[in-house]
Amino acid sequence: MRIELNDVTKSIGGQMILNHITLSMTSGKVYGFQGINGSGKTMLMRAIIGLIHLNEGDVRIDGKKLGKDIEFPESVGFLLENPTFLDRYSGKDNLKLLADIRGKAEESRINEVLRIVGLDVQEKKKYKKYSLGMKQRLGIAAAILEMPDLIILDEPANALDMSGVEMLKKIIQMERERGALVILSCHDAVLLQEMSDVIFEIEQGKILSVKEKKMEAGKYAFWWTLRSGDWEISSFWQISRIIKYPWSWEFLKIFLPEPERYRQSFRKYVPETGCA
Repeated sequence: MRIELNDVTKSIGGQMILNHITLSMTSGKVYGFQGINGSGKTMLMRAIIGLIHLNEGDVRIDGKKLGKDIEFPESVGFLLENPTFLDRYSGKDNLKLLADIRGKAEESRINEVLRIVGLDVQEKKKYKKYSLGMKQRLGIAAAILEMPDLIILDEPANALDMSGVEMLKKIIQMERERGALVILSCHDAVLLQEMSDVIFEIEQGKILSVKEKKMEAGKYAFWWTLRSGDWEISSFWQISRIIKYPWSWEFLKIFLPEPERYRQSFRKYVPETGCA
């Protein structure tokens, strides 16, 4: 699958939401979208699915123009914002209803995805009594149910505990290896960096930067704990990735092509150093 966005533009009430975005994505990769709330991430995902009309530009799936040649991508599963299901049905029954619409998933597949996301296949509890974490897991299950070519996950880690996040990582990796094109939006910078092959940084509806992962064998990960403040690490030789948490104590994960060469240099700047 190949997705092409050509000069995609969307405004609402005179406010530019998507500002002339052009990019392309291909199967077998995970594409991360990074940005604050209101930056345009979710609206861009809606454009890719075909849920909004654009003011300018177009979205093409394998050369077919959305809204003209096709209304929606022919093989897509998605989780957008908060998942919504029928309150009076169990999680399994909700998935059965979805499967019946297109007839692409048998009961064995429904049971499989429930196990993958960590939900009990025999659970009779109605959806309205699910915890937020269970609802999120069910939403992820629905997105991967039919083994689609395109998977879109908007903030999939919301409400997940640590085991849920690990489950999510395994699913993303599994779908990448299957050959799906995965689009991921996440506030967890480490998760986004870890799972994405390419990261698009978006702000006020514009793509500010494109970062492609180029990890090579033999690289090491260095970890530093820093006091909060305006730390700026610029042009530090050949750093390939920096992940920074905006907490009272900050955490950086830095990958170097030649870790031993720069170990002492970094220790001059950062007193507490660990190596993984």
